[in-house]
Amino acid sequence: MNKQIDISGLMSRVKSLFFVGIGGISMSSLAFCCRARGYRVGGSDRAYSTMTERLENDGIPVIHIHDGENIDGYDAVVYTGAVTMENPEMAAAAEKGLPMIYRADLLAYIMQLYKHRVGVAGMHGKSTCTSMLSHMFMASGRKPTVLSGAETREMNGAYTVGEKDYFIFEACEYKDSFLHFYPTVSVLLNLDLDHTDYFTEGIPQIQESFGTYAKLPYMDDKAESPFTVANADDALLMEAVRDVPHLLTYGIEKDADYTAKNIVMNGGRASFDIYKGSRYLAHVDFKVVGYHMIYGGLAAAIVADMLGFSGEEIGQTLSTFAGLLRRFEYKGTVNGADVYIDYAHHPKELKATLRGAREMTKGRLICFFEPHTYSRTASLFSEFAASFEDADDVYFLDIYAAREKNVSGVSSEALARATKNGNYASSYEEAVRIIAGNAQENDTVMILGAGTVDRIANILFT
Repeated sequence: MNKQIDISGLMSRVKSLFFVGIGGISMSSLAFCCRARGYRVGGSDRAYSTMTERLENDGIPVIHIHDGENIDGYDAVVYTGAVTMENPEMAAAAEKGLPMIYRADLLAYIMQLYKHRVGVAGMHGKSTCTSMLSHMFMASGRKPTVLSGAETREMNGAYTVGEKDYFIFEACEYKDSFLHFYPTVSVLLNLDLDHTDYFTEGIPQIQESFGTYAKLPYMDDKAESPFTVANADDALLMEAVRDVPHLLTYGIEKDADYTAKNIVMNGGRASFDIYKGSRYLAHVDFKVVGYHMIYGGLAAAIVADMLGFSGEEIGQTLSTFAGLLRRFEYKGTVNGADVYIDYAHHPKELKATLRGAREMTKGRLICFFEPHTYSRTASLFSEFAASFEDADDVYFLDIYAAREKNVSGVSSEALARATKNGNYASSYEEAVRIIAGNAQENDTVMILGAGTVDRIANILFT
């Protein structure tokens, strides 16, 4: 943990904050929250996006080039783990002796003002479970403050500022960011191999990090009834949390404190009963697609139950959860084919998403996938190639580099050759031409990835 800065003392002195990479979901949400708390905020981001447009329309200045002069007039600089000292603004801040605040430390400072702090961690499904919880608390009138990793229409963004009882946040594991936080409730959805550029020692290193995160609630002497929620069906995760003091488990296959029973799938959507031990707690009829959504629902139900929801409230609020943007989001119809976008960018996420898509489609399932980062694609190459068994055709776009350089030589062309029914599409425009020329009545088109691949849908429907 970064303990170099007295964050409380610093935040009581500064009046303005400059966010490096302000266009990202987490950074923009944090910028909005800080502005709501009275700070003057601004930032930089090379990319033009709907998020930077929203920031600017809301009066938050965004500069679309990284330059040391950008920080002039600001009291401190906020950065993420993806930013290095090679960034001109970071270098200028160091030269001027300006405080540099790690995003996770700033978030940790803000959350300490709240009584119940619910942090959702896991390699997959964090944003969805965070959004489920946010909807449950908002729909029941509990007015939470939320910082998520994805936008919902309900929040009109990825955050909302509520009252001081409940703070719900997505706890990202990349570079151990989640170890900076102060949850009173730690939720762990799953454990898997990912972020191999940081977790270079593989699963044992990840288990150690997740195990440490699971115990954070018990490090706060002032926390009221802290507890940890974990997926009993995930063997690797259960190894990591085996010595956690107050552990509540959920599952479908294994014995657990909370279980889903009487599961019925209809058009890719789950209907099920939640049991607490042997006692019936709630019935859920999901609007969202995917068997895997049951797990997020169970985790959210435990938190709600422990924080005072009735069984009726749990069933009603989960059943009215409408999903989030870029998670199986319907975008429109082309030639009678329904087009969806989804953020899936890991083999397990792809399989789970395509399983749901296969169950709901009456025709062909056609996929367009943009791999995210060279390190992930290279480390999980074989797993990616085997992730599209439910698809009739899959087209690979070039790898979205994000923060990386291609040191391994991996490519989407190679991934297409290794994948059954795999093809290569050289650009978003080519993908649009393929959809327009091949999609037919009753087909389902899935546009998948964590980069800017959603632009394909934007081109199609604008």
